[in-house]
Amino acid sequence: MSLKFANNNSLSAITSLPDSISGGAWTLLSTATADDSGTNLSFTSGIDSTYKEYIFKLINIHNATGNTGLLFNFSIDGGSNYNVTKTTTFFETHQKEDGTDTVLSYSTSRDLAQSTSDQKIGHDMGDGNDECLSGTLHLFDPSNTTFVKHFMSDCNNASHNDYSYRTFASGYGNTTSAINAITFVSSSGNIESGVIKLYGVS
Repeated sequence: MSLKFANNNSLSAITSLPDSISGGAWTLLSTATADDSGTNLSFTSGIDSTYKEYIFKLINIHNATGNTGLLFNFSIDGGSNYNVTKTTTFFETHQKEDGTDTVLSYSTSRDLAQSTSDQKIGHDMGDGNDECLSGTLHLFDPSNTTFVKHFMSDCNNASHNDYSYRTFASGYGNTTSAINAITFVSSSGNIESGVIKLYGVS
């Protein structure tokens, strides 16, 4: 049997994929921009059965108050209440600017066990002009009414005491109801600036 090769194997020459291969295209659905007028940034539309995965890109989130955190919670009633029961895990790495303290650790104080509380995804955030948090939150199949709703986050922030914190949170919203809204909140004071973009993944 002889092997056949494409004459042009450049990726730039590909114009379409077979139906059996998913392109994983991201569609920007909405953007929320902080303006120091409130403690939260919320998405109350666009999260529905259209996509099986939604991704939130957090870009340069800067809290007005130092030594604060960024948290989130889900809603099943379009944002009237953010109180979905969650079971989660949380671990982190950090490094001090002068190299004197490096850690990889599980953080039991930042996970949740069947709690409706907000889930922390960043902590010890600095309020210096150059300090902020950036990262990603994935939410999977939020409109499914059979299974719980899985999520995972990966963030990095410059802390108020000169550390780089990389934080990982994951878990599930323990509900078979459709999740249709999410809010991101500062643990204290306003979210002074920053952008969160919501994407649907096909």
